[in-house]
Amino acid sequence: MASTEPWLMENGIVKVLSKEIRHGRTAHNMSSSSLRKKSDLTLVSKIRFPCLRRCLANIQEVILGTKLSVLFPAIPLAIIGQCFGFAEPWVFALSLLGLTPLAERVSFLTEQIAFYTGPTVGGLLNATCGNATELIIAIFALYGRKIDVVKYSLLGSILSNLLLVLGTSLFCGGIANLRKEQKYDRKQADVNSLLLLLALLCHMLPLLFKYAAASSDITAKATLQLSRASSIVMLIGYFAYLVFQLWTHREFFEAQEDDDDVTEETPVIGFWSGFAWLVGMTAIIALLSEFVVGTIEDASNSWGISVSFISIILLPIVGNAAEHAGAIIFAFKNKLDISLGVALGSATQIAVFVVPLCVIISWIMGITMDLNFNLLETGSLALAIIATAFTLQDGTSHYMKGFVLLLCYFVIGACFFVSNRPLDSDPNGVKMGLQSSTGTVFRA
Repeated sequence: MASTEPWLMENGIVKVLSKEIRHGRTAHNMSSSSLRKKSDLTLVSKIRFPCLRRCLANIQEVILGTKLSVLFPAIPLAIIGQCFGFAEPWVFALSLLGLTPLAERVSFLTEQIAFYTGPTVGGLLNATCGNATELIIAIFALYGRKIDVVKYSLLGSILSNLLLVLGTSLFCGGIANLRKEQKYDRKQADVNSLLLLLALLCHMLPLLFKYAAASSDITAKATLQLSRASSIVMLIGYFAYLVFQLWTHREFFEAQEDDDDVTEETPVIGFWSGFAWLVGMTAIIALLSEFVVGTIEDASNSWGISVSFISIILLPIVGNAAEHAGAIIFAFKNKLDISLGVALGSATQIAVFVVPLCVIISWIMGITMDLNFNLLETGSLALAIIATAFTLQDGTSHYMKGFVLLLCYFVIGACFFVSNRPLDSDPNGVKMGLQSSTGTVFRA
């Protein structure tokens, strides 16, 4: 096979994937791999010059080695549109499309690097880069003082993973396997559910604290301090989760493959090539993320859609389309452990790592960002986590569970579609009291 020819390796050595590493692949990696395709390197192998041969082989594997390669032209078009002053809604749409294959390729490159570093370091790298797109968009939004966009986009990623991705996976898997009982391992789901409930607690307390205190001036400062302390607690919990996932209880999170599906695998690019590609693609993600953040309000005004709907619904769906599609494909194959690992794993990582990390980064940048995600948003998050926890409590699945989760997502999406609150407005907009016919407000 072309993928096993030694000229593909920078060190001249073909490294076969060991059983330990093969069975230690994460659900995130396996989900993304469902959208990859093998490259035909016959013509490239005939090139005489070794450097040119390796370069072209890497380009073919990285750029053309995915079924989403048709979306790569959106990247230069977005850059050209930004440089030559195209309409900003077009720049926004092209940047969003360009992020889709980049997110899948980052997963591919981390898996390639894991061939050389081993499963533990590869797992840490995957945990860091698994939601790189969301983190980079959030950082640029923080830099632009668009705190609402940060909160909306991160909340949307959690909701889409818990309700849309998981719901679609359970629904499609149930329809495709009507005559089979779909089962999954509850151990991983229980751990992720506990961490999501921890994140929910840390989000609800600042919101409740806002109404418990008498003075708004005192409340703002105390809420910010509580949010920063809660963020540190969540980060500690996430690092403990990494130890639990990668060392002490790795078997809970390994994406097991059937023996019939297991093939000997080899890396298709070298370590330093993979590292260089990873750095380059991360830089491109950063550039496109800057375009997305800078043009989202103009796109909202042009399309007549609220920024909250674009950030909570459209950004997560398009930005993580590759990962989501992979989870659904494995659900069709009755491999729900992989689908659950993708949906719950990504939601957990965003809730207890990306969100608190953004609070800490904003603290370092001197920007005020707390964990008060407003009443409507926090309520949606709470109901999504509770609905997911109830859905996964018995270790079995059928299409009705997925259908109900999808209905929950559609209702929440409709809620934010009709909501058109301007950015930086009163975050909660709710007066906790009863109003008489004369206009007097009675508080408890």
